[in-house]
Amino acid sequence: MPKIAVLPGDGIGQEIMPEALKVLRAVLGDRIKDFEFQEYLVGGTAIDQTGKALPPETLKACQEADAVLLGAMGGPKWDKLPAEERPERGALLPLRKELGLYANIRPVKMIPSLISASTLKEEVVKNVDLVVIRELTGGIYFGEKGRKSDPPSVYDVLYYTEEEIRRILKIGFETAMNRKKKLCSVDKANVLESSRFWREIAEDMAKEYPEVELTHMYVDNAAMQLVRYPEQFDVIVTENMFGDILTDLASMLGGSIGMLASASMNGKKGLYEPAHGSAPDIAGQNKANPLATILSAAMMLRFTFGLDQDADRIEQAVRKVLAQGYRTGDIAGPKDHVIGTKEMGDAVVAAL
Repeated sequence: MPKIAVLPGDGIGQEIMPEALKVLRAVLGDRIKDFEFQEYLVGGTAIDQTGKALPPETLKACQEADAVLLGAMGGPKWDKLPAEERPERGALLPLRKELGLYANIRPVKMIPSLISASTLKEEVVKNVDLVVIRELTGGIYFGEKGRKSDPPSVYDVLYYTEEEIRRILKIGFETAMNRKKKLCSVDKANVLESSRFWREIAEDMAKEYPEVELTHMYVDNAAMQLVRYPEQFDVIVTENMFGDILTDLASMLGGSIGMLASASMNGKKGLYEPAHGSAPDIAGQNKANPLATILSAAMMLRFTFGLDQDADRIEQAVRKVLAQGYRTGDIAGPKDHVIGTKEMGDAVVAAL
């Protein structure tokens, strides 16, 4: 029986996760019995109850699971802890590393009924349909880091092996092959040796994919182009820190980070989570947008379990609800019908 580890986490994670599970129950029907869902502590909530952001029981469960559903993690309550003990450093990064989740996949596609929610002009965002693939377990976030006292100084090392670069580029090329056969590799090769190495490998691998049009773009220009002319992009592949920044920027092309689903993959096994944070300012108020988590659950059905039709049904239900004018506050316009977290989950179930 396939196992799914459920990690609601902190803040609004406690509210959005039940809505995703509600939608999964609705779409799977009697087949829900074929899956084992088990909830575990993680993040600040786990710190409060166990003293550790990633309890051994949670890590073991995630290692044994076929997929992991994560709500949100972190918050100002735990910001004064030592950096390595905070939810992000103490749980999220170790989870990625221990599970070998080296590829983060974030699709960004404009839903027509949400065009008005974007802060950009309609003609800029109306045809947005792209995927950002971010390397997730290497680079500056995982390199050696520290401080020195004489003179007072600090360092963070950006380190990549050839194997790490090749495996993420392979996902980029293969994703492009299944879409429009356009791959943009984002780097900073005019300054960084790591980027020059990355670009050399990309050029070498391009010989294996003659049908794919490979282009290169400096990360600063890529950020500008994403808000200037996003339609030019189909698949973007990049290293860890650049991807972290660009995916958040790209989320606004679709109207709200509350709409952005995410999959962190190692082969078929994946950790699925919304791109947004724990939003402690609205936690417990039934205001959070659960759609990114619901869409992340759809990605889980598609990528890990091969249930494409069920994933399609969830995505179509979300579009239907939005077309009917239902909104949570983060994506609402003056004429929209604003509903709460629970009510949005109910609306998606009704649309199914």
